[in-house]
Amino acid sequence: MAASTASVANGGTTTSQWRSKVMVGELPVDFLRLGGLSNFGGDARVAHDLYQQQMHYSMQIQQQQTANQFVGRLNVTVSQAQLAKNYGMTRMDPYCRVRVGHAVYETPTEYNGAKNPRWNKTLQCMLQHGVTTVFMEIFDERSFTMDNRIAWAHVNIPDKVLTQNETVDDWYPLTGQQGEGKEGMINLIMSITPIGECQSPMTTPIVYQQMYSPVPTLVPATGMPIYVSQQSPPVAPVAQRNAQHPAPGQHPAPGQHPAPVHQPRAPPYTEDDVKMVQELFPSMEADVIVSVLVANNGNKDLAINSLLAMTADSS
Repeated sequence: MAASTASVANGGTTTSQWRSKVMVGELPVDFLRLGGLSNFGGDARVAHDLYQQQMHYSMQIQQQQTANQFVGRLNVTVSQAQLAKNYGMTRMDPYCRVRVGHAVYETPTEYNGAKNPRWNKTLQCMLQHGVTTVFMEIFDERSFTMDNRIAWAHVNIPDKVLTQNETVDDWYPLTGQQGEGKEGMINLIMSITPIGECQSPMTTPIVYQQMYSPVPTLVPATGMPIYVSQQSPPVAPVAQRNAQHPAPGQHPAPGQHPAPVHQPRAPPYTEDDVKMVQELFPSMEADVIVSVLVANNGNKDLAINSLLAMTADSS
């Protein structure tokens, strides 16, 4: 009692006064909830306004940079092609590869399209300033060997598309083994959407992974492929290589074990198997027979069935 009296005399708060401040009863609905900006102080409201202004300014800067870098969104519809020749023993499975600037796109494969493939694929990409051509390539998709390039063309984007925002539907000549402009024709539909109207997402370009083996790279001037090694295979440090493969007469250090020597794996077929299958298919090339045998893990019966199916498709 004396302590309570002393606290009151000193201007303190008694126990009864603390208890009188306790809320008794049902809590309000907005208890411990943050309300709108009206519940915050003036500093928080000013900070929020500054944040909104900064975001609006950043969007304006981004739109201005995009307008300075790109002409607009180029829409290219690869409709169809009329090729001069069917390369291979069976009907070709053509697909088209399109390069616009540094971006590369591909259409789906038209299986059994042969000389008259129809894709009707629309590709959309941002067209940079200075890019006025589209490079087209048509490939025949192969199962056992590399895809065969049939034809190609450098197509100039029409001035009506670049300057007048018109849609142009036209045929363009293709170049290939038959000669320049003699491999057939390809039908393209091109148009441009201005920067301010670009709302729909663009087609995702193809990203080719870098490999250790040489990969084809296109020369923009001629369109002919050259082979450039993208990067060298990783090399182990000298000390690690010496520990794994000691020199002749040198023994590995204690606690180290020499790396096992992997013998080259024998092919799943023999020369007699190739000769026997080639006797059954004398008009078939030896490389094709070897590829079919490898694909079937050396099983001659499965290889013969596959070759029979290929021969039936070509007849």
